[in-house]
Amino acid sequence: MLTNKKILVTGGTGSFGNTFVPMTLKKYNPKKLIIYSRDEMKQWNMAKKFQGDERVRFFIGDVRDKDRLYRAMNGVDYVVHAAATKIVPTAEYNPFECIKTNVNGAMNIIDACIDCGVKRVVALSTDKASSPVNLYGATKLCSDKVFIAGNSYSGGKTKFTVVRYGNVMGSRGSVIPYFMEIAKTGKLTITDKRMTRFMISLEQGVELVWHAFDDMEGGEIYVKKIPSMNICDIATAVDDKAEQIEIGIRPGEKLHEQMIGVEDAHFTYEYPEHFKILPQICDWGKIENMIKGGTQVPEGFSYTSDNNKEWMTIPQLQAWIEKNRVKIGSI
Repeated sequence: MLTNKKILVTGGTGSFGNTFVPMTLKKYNPKKLIIYSRDEMKQWNMAKKFQGDERVRFFIGDVRDKDRLYRAMNGVDYVVHAAATKIVPTAEYNPFECIKTNVNGAMNIIDACIDCGVKRVVALSTDKASSPVNLYGATKLCSDKVFIAGNSYSGGKTKFTVVRYGNVMGSRGSVIPYFMEIAKTGKLTITDKRMTRFMISLEQGVELVWHAFDDMEGGEIYVKKIPSMNICDIATAVDDKAEQIEIGIRPGEKLHEQMIGVEDAHFTYEYPEHFKILPQICDWGKIENMIKGGTQVPEGFSYTSDNNKEWMTIPQLQAWIEKNRVKIGSI
């Protein structure tokens, strides 16, 4: 699918891009892989890793700037949209800026991809877009909706789809590197001891994007099946001697993560390693090519971190931390 193709990744200097780029270069050998982002220092640091690799290019630009997107997408075959304002408190205090990036930026991506003849687009979503309770989640729900509707605008020439997953283990700003840092004090702050979170590695996120590119008809939301953990178990895995102090849930934070709500059950199909939410508009969901042998989930189904069938154990997370200790929090 991606072999000898031109691929552009928006927000490509983030945690996802730093994993997607080397994995994709190794597996598919694309003709060109363009990193599009607005942070010149992150680009400078990332470029050092790929010095001498003629396949990798860097493009300073913002998804808010449609003209710049048009220039960057010239001749591009596939796009991964990973750029977003993601920090929940930042979005709450700067709502206009969050909307400009996450909603207006998504609309710019769609227009540019259609007009530049991009073949397939995968947009990264989040568990927070399912029944959102904060602005970040609300903007990502809007983003998901416009990418799905983008298939109507393109007339099938450009296909758009979405992948959704939860807490990425070890990524910048996530709970594991945070716990590793404050564990030095001998105390770990727990928001609520009942809290659960989905656990996915960056590598699994990349593989889900690859699968979406290969499988998509346009308009689907792909949800990876991943294990859950209780927040106290995560803390114990990081440091089993540190004192755990409960401080209460922060504004805009959920007790449990949700990736598929009961409202989407009628349009959701299950597969061995993932779920697929089919689009509710244009009767696309009735297309057998989109269902592809999946089994419709039962009425009232939801996929949340507390009702999950699969759970990660403390020893399993400890083994993962030990294996990835050097890179945790660095990407």
